Amino acid sequence: MATQTLVLGRRALREAWRTPEALVPTLFIPLFFLVVNVGQAGKIFPSDSTDFLKGQSYGAFQLPSSLLLAASFGTAALFLVEDIEDGYFDKLRAAPVSRSAIVLGRLVAELVKGLLIATAIVVLALVFGITIASGPFGFLLLIGLTALWAVVYVGFMQLIALTTRSAAATNSGGLIFFPLLFLTPNFVPRDMLTRPMEVAASINPVTYVMEALRSLILDDFAWNHIWPGFLVVALAMAIMIVLNLRVIRTYD
Repeated sequence: MATQTLVLGRRALREAWRTPEALVPTLFIPLFFLVVNVGQAGKIFPSDSTDFLKGQSYGAFQLPSSLLLAASFGTAALFLVEDIEDGYFDKLRAAPVSRSAIVLGRLVAELVKGLLIATAIVVLALVFGITIASGPFGFLLLIGLTALWAVVYVGFMQLIALTTRSAAATNSGGLIFFPLLFLTPNFVPRDMLTRPMEVAASINPVTYVMEALRSLILDDFAWNHIWPGFLVVALAMAIMIVLNLRVIRTYD
């Protein structure tokens, strides 16, 4: 099954490479929101008098939001719907190919894409003066956590694709990320939110991933902020893999 997973993963990567118009928004839109958010609130939070920025610009505080947004497009699930609609998916099911490899291959491809896209965004941020306070190892953790979140989110969208077999439903399902993003400490730390928003942010799992990413950028390994983010991603990824395997095995 491992070989079949890698072969299908390479196919998914070639599929993405041959469709650059589907990849460009995953870079452009997160960077657009980063520039707009910093432009709107940068003067409210000057780096020299805002404690939670730890001496960096407001762009450093906003960078995790852009990374999570870039990792939450789930284009692999839309390609899966195309395979279902044009009959290629049924050919795969009729071939001596493990059903598990069909969904795992796309998750592996999304991991690779997530690593590349996150690296591109963070390197661009470094060019514009943002620094990673946790150093080179923190940089790797930052990229890795973002890519793992991309696997979680595309796993969620694959579930929608496999159960609805509809591009419109899959695309609409992906929009759930936006309310989740705005129910996080996106613009200020959690302890500065109003009480209802603080409660909502505290029960939102995306909050802990964002705070882990932010800690890697602003702090020198504050593990009390980092490990909850990795724990949330590990649990969510395990759930998504189990559900994807269960759905593909009963798919008819």
